[in-house]
Amino acid sequence: MARITKNKKLLEGKYDINHFYTLEEASKIVKDITTTKFDASVDLDIRLGVDPKKADQMVRGNVSLPHGTGKVVRVLALCSPDKEDEAKKAGAEHIGLDEYIKKIESGWTDIDVIITMPSLMAKLGKLGKVLGPRGLMPNPKSGTVTNDIGKAIEDVKKGKIDFKVDKSGIIHASVAKVSFDSKKIEENANELLNTVQKLKPSSSKGVYFKSINLSSTMSSSIKIDSSTLMS
Repeated sequence: MARITKNKKLLEGKYDINHFYTLEEASKIVKDITTTKFDASVDLDIRLGVDPKKADQMVRGNVSLPHGTGKVVRVLALCSPDKEDEAKKAGAEHIGLDEYIKKIESGWTDIDVIITMPSLMAKLGKLGKVLGPRGLMPNPKSGTVTNDIGKAIEDVKKGKIDFKVDKSGIIHASVAKVSFDSKKIEENANELLNTVQKLKPSSSKGVYFKSINLSSTMSSSIKIDSSTLMS
């Protein structure tokens, strides 16, 4: 007979893994069932009724979470010299151009977001093999390729995140930390869900939100009743 761990015993009776909860309820439960000693991330997994293989059903975008992510976001600003002061004032940890391109070519990726300018994208083309698999390649659609370097950096620092449906039709995104109060977790998650709803492709038929699950690092998932989000 399988031995029940101490943590599993603590979770018994706190929620039903087969039940569908409102986002408000789930935001409270996720705090209650998290047993990690560190400040765990709170994640949303959204399975959509789309076919990512079709270009017109590729759901991707960005959203500014009202309460931020709770994470320290390390930003690299690849910009021209006249934009360096602007990037520094906005809070970028790394600022420059050619020297950082060489570092990245050598395999350096100790950053979370890269922000650059349209006129410099040609120089970044050769970095695709390094940055692409790590999700670090700047993209105009995500707001990371812009001449307004300062605002882009400030937006990322305040909690702007990018999301993209994967090949299985699922969006994975971290929306908070367990240390947030439940209302802030709920509001951040709701902001992402509302944004994804607005991006529903016109060619997508049938159920759009096929499943929504909220969880924290190493916790089990809490099922969200999508019908309660439509108000």
